[in-house]
Parts: sequence; C-alpha cells; structure tokens
Amino acid sequence: MSEISFPDEVITEAKLRLVDIPSGTFGLISIDNGRDHTRPSTFGPQGLRSLGAAIDEAIATPGIVGIGVTGKPFIFAVGADLSAIGLVTDRSVIEQFAKLGHDVFRKLGETSIPTFAFVNGAAMGGGMELALHCDYRTLDASAAGLSLPEVFLGLIPGWGGAWLLPHLIGPQRALDIIVNNAMNQNKQLRPAQAAELGIVDAVFESADFLERSLAWADDVISGRSPVTRAEVDTETWDQVVDGYRAGVEARIHGATPAPYRALDLVQAARTRSRDEGFAAEDEALTDLVMGDDLRASIYSFDLVQKRAKRPVGVPDKELARPVAKVGIIGAGLMASQLALLFARRLQVPVVMTDLDQERLDAGVARVHAEIDGLASKGRLTSDKASRLKGLVSGSVELTAFADADFVLEAVFEDLNVKKQVFANLEQVVGDTCVLATNTSSLSVSAMAADLAHPERVVGFHFFNPVAVMPLLEIARADKTDDASVATAFAVGKELKKSCVLVADAPAFVVNRLLIRYLGEITRAVDEGSDFEVADRAMNPLGLPMSPFSLLQLVGMGVAAHVSASMHAAFPDRYYLSPNLQRLLDAGIDAIWQWNNDGSRQLDPRVSEVYQQGDVALSEEEIRQRALNALADEARRMLDEGVVAEAQDIDLCMILGAGWPFWLGGLTPYLDRTGTSEAVTGQRFLAPGVASLPN
Repeated sequence: MSEISFPDEVITEAKLRLVDIPSGTFGLISIDNGRDHTRPSTFGPQGLRSLGAAIDEAIATPGIVGIGVTGKPFIFAVGADLSAIGLVTDRSVIEQFAKLGHDVFRKLGETSIPTFAFVNGAAMGGGMELALHCDYRTLDASAAGLSLPEVFLGLIPGWGGAWLLPHLIGPQRALDIIVNNAMNQNKQLRPAQAAELGIVDAVFESADFLERSLAWADDVISGRSPVTRAEVDTETWDQVVDGYRAGVEARIHGATPAPYRALDLVQAARTRSRDEGFAAEDEALTDLVMGDDLRASIYSFDLVQKRAKRPVGVPDKELARPVAKVGIIGAGLMASQLALLFARRLQVPVVMTDLDQERLDAGVARVHAEIDGLASKGRLTSDKASRLKGLVSGSVELTAFADADFVLEAVFEDLNVKKQVFANLEQVVGDTCVLATNTSSLSVSAMAADLAHPERVVGFHFFNPVAVMPLLEIARADKTDDASVATAFAVGKELKKSCVLVADAPAFVVNRLLIRYLGEITRAVDEGSDFEVADRAMNPLGLPMSPFSLLQLVGMGVAAHVSASMHAAFPDRYYLSPNLQRLLDAGIDAIWQWNNDGSRQLDPRVSEVYQQGDVALSEEEIRQRALNALADEARRMLDEGVVAEAQDIDLCMILGAGWPFWLGGLTPYLDRTGTSEAVTGQRFLAPGVASLPN
C-alpha cells in the first residue's frame, strides 16, 4: 500500500538527541513544525512518520534507560492537521491516517523502556493523546490549552484517548473532559486540575521545566520516586456512562453523532483490549471525518480563529485614537458588567453615571464586589484588585466625562431617551470623543441625527453575560467616520472581543435573526400548536436553548420590546404576538414551571391567559417554517449589505448566540438541508464549503 500524504502539510519534525542522566542514556525527542508559537505543531502523515522514526531510533539505541517527548516553546502538540483533513474525500486515506496515528503513538506505550511526556505547553487533541500513551507525564505550570476538544469539532479522541483516559482516571473524570468540557465551548484544563485529576504526575515551573523533568524522570527510572495511581472503579462504569448519555441526549437530542460515538467508545473500553479499543477509534474517526459535521466545524473554527481576528471592512487601525478614559452612562446590571470589563482590559479610569446617587452607588458597589469576588477566587492579586477598584468611580454630573475619550451608553432601550443622553453628553465631551451605544435594536443613525458631531457615534452591541459572550457587533451609522469606527474596533480588540462590522440596520445580525425565528415559533403556538411541540421543534439542530427557554433568558419584557421594534420596521415579516403582551399584562414572565427533579410543566396561569387558534402544526412543520424564515432574513441581510458576506452571519451566530460549531453557524446548515435554495433560489456558500463536495 502506498504511503498516504496530505496536500500542503505543515510538517512537524521529530528529532532525537541523547542526554546523559545519572541512570544512563536518555533519549529526548523534540517535536517542532519550524513555525513560531502562534502556529502550533500538528500531525499529518509526514509528521507522524517523522515521530515514528525518532521513537524507533531511540528504542534501538544501546543501553537507553528512558525516552521522553517534548515540544517547541509554549507548545507540546495540538493533534491532527484538521485543515488538511477537511480536504480529504477518500475514506481509505482517512482510515490509513487514523491507523498510522495509533501505530506511531502506541510505540511509546508498548515498549519496555520507560517513556515520558514532558508537556511544556499547549496539548490539545492528538497532542494530549500522545502524552497519554507515555508511561509518565510532567507538565509546565504555565501551560495553557490542555484539552480533548474533538467532540466540540464533530470528532472523537481518535488516537487512543477514548480508551487510555478512562483507564487512567476512570470513566467519570474522562467523560468530563471528553464530552462535558468539549461541549462547553471547548473548556480547557488548568495545570493544577490536570494534576488533581491524575492526568499528569508532576508539575514544574517554566524557568527550569525541562531540567526538573529530566531529573524527575531519573528519579522514577532509578526507583527513588515511584509513581502510584488510584485504582479505577469498574463496577459502576456502565452506570456512569449511561448518566452522561442521558445528559447529552437532553442537551442536543441527537443533533450530531460525535458525543454519542465518544460515549460508545468509553463505555466499551471497560471490556475491550487495547487493540480492540484502538481499532474501534479508527472506525469511529473515519466515519466522522467523512461526515458534514466535521467540515462545518472546521469552517466554524476558521471563522473564529481567522476571520474574527481580521474583520472585513474595517478602516486602517492607524486611524484609531487613543483611549485613556472611559465613561459608562448607566449603573444598572448591564452597565456594571461593562464598567468591570473596560477597567480590567483597558486598565484606564472608568466613570459611571446614573440619575441619582443611590443608583450610582449601587452600581459602583456592584463592580467593586465583582472585583473582590475575582480576588477571592485567586484570579486577581489583592494589589491588582485594589488598583482595579481605584479605576472605577461614579458621578451624577456629566462633567465627569469632560476628558473622556470613549463614552458608552447603556440606558433603557428607548430612542428618545438615548437621543437625549447623547445631546446632553455632547455639551461636555471633546469633539473627538467617541459616543457609543449598546442598543440591541434601535437606529444608531437616528440617535446621532440631531448632534453637532454625528460622525463620532457608533453602535457597540454586547451580548449578555458581557464577560462570557465573545461577540461585539460594531455598527457604522450613516455619518460615522473612519476614525470613530477604527477607534471602536481598537477598543473592542483590547476588550478581547471578536468584533464584526455591521451596517446600522434594525437589530443588526444576531437579534434580527433570533427575533424572526422566535416570532415563527410563537406564531405557531398562537395559531394552535402545542407549547411542548413548538419548543421541541428545533431540537434536531442541537441549539443551546429551546425557543421558550431562550425567551425566558432574554426576558419576556425585553423580547416583547424588541419584537415591537422589529415589527414596526418590517411588519410583513416580524410577527408580534398579542399573547406575549397578555402574559406581561397578567404579570407572567415565564412559560414553564420547573420541578425539583428537573422536569417542567406549563405554568397553569399561561393557559388561563393565552388565546390560541385551532391550527396545530407538527414539530417538522414548525421547524421548517422557522428555517425558511431564517433563510429569507439572512438573504435579505446580505442583499442589504448588513454584513459583507455570509461568513459574518455565521460568525455572529456562533459567537453571539452560541450556535454549535457542527452546524457551521447558520448558512451551512441551511445549504445542507436545501432550505437556502428552496427559499431564496441560491446557496449562501459555494458547494463543498462547510460540507462534503457535491
């Protein structure tokens, strides 16, 4: 059989050098792709063969007492070259690649020579699995990027992780990493957690990490530091996996196969031999690589890692003005989150204001309490916490903003209120101070229309919770100048947000799509569909929340207000439910009542108030109606120039609404299901993008 290859593989080379330690000759293998630390080492076929050759050379070295593997500075390895995998359409190539990874890595786990992984930095996916094949593992105390993220990307740990990890730390801890952490937006382990879980045996500081790792390895080889590990409980193995399976089903309802395949592999690992377990991983990995979910995940990954860092249509960053002081108009919950974020990231004075001293004091106190909470959790030193609290202050006088460079309003979502805020503010700030609004649906151009300097007004729309959600929609109004837009993007970058440039159109991107979609769900119920049926309709997409759960999270009052704004802008497309207003008038702010066992039921008061028709639709009919509406609205947004390309819509839905990577955001799913062409007559993306080629 001919050797497989990937086009344009960035080759990770493995080089062996012999090191003398007191116990004898030690073989140290270094893996490096020759790029800087921003380009982590990955494995394609050539890289795996290079590693295999280095391991063979080490094993064949006369008198060798141990073999260690380490990476380049800050990076151990991050697994398979997914960009190259996404281009492969021949199943046999993936089958060979999966087996090649196992064949190379298992050399480290099946030789009689003690093997060590000196994990000096990021170890994700196959990089983590490479370490798991070794007998012993040390970890750099400053290492970031420790995970098995495959399920997040529509895959499974396919080079030993699904068999090795549960046998090392037990099925419960293993599934926390393989399934829960992966599905929780690829949550990473901290070094201390990796040690506590038993994944690594020793943690050393960066300054002398390799030296101490070699000394520790010598102690292990000589028997001076024996390593003991807790025995894995196999009696409850199946029960543990079944519990996780129930949780996955409740969360994604079968929307993507990867977590289920991972659960199957871990469950079977209890009785399978190493050979059987690895062969099953090969089969599962090949099946998943040849599916559309991986292609969509790679597309999503590229959006988040590349497009989000180089947003389209942004003016030259050289036009951005320095920001040495920030003002926040408002002192409520949202304003307090914003003040904390600005203070932490920009490290500049942040002044809050509100209508009266009592509200203002409460807002500043809320920020200070959050800072104290971060310090108590060890995320801030006491000195840093004191400095941050010193940066955040309040004033009931707008004159406190006279020397501010960037002022953000976060007041009630009413156009006249916001216009008055900006009119008052313009009397005290300098001519170049950027005035930003956190509006979610109102016209930024209308807010700026009566100002002397409308060119410095921008939309700066965050998502809740501010500290967690990575998206920032930056809206350019009719008269906004390049300098103000450039400044807004520079600030957004310092805030560590992923910024997307949007036109000043009603509700921008995320809310415009979500409100249209929620309108179709509520319309179906108003016409006579069952609440449970409508709420389950979107389950096959595996979205983070069902429609009515999302409605409750947003707040029914807020949703009604935004829906009214969108209905006023587009009355033919945005449904305004009279029942939603009836619920609010009756003081009802939730559809469901939750029981102690996690089950739910319709709040009986809802039935008393709600007025339904007699047309009941099925889940499939409701889902298709919602998808048709999303396809229609997305096409309109592109035609109107709300964003530059469909990729921006997908980026916004991934980062602002938490839509899964395996969907590719929104438009790849609409393309794959045929909805795009059925509704708009065309696809959003070229054939083969985020899916298998047609």
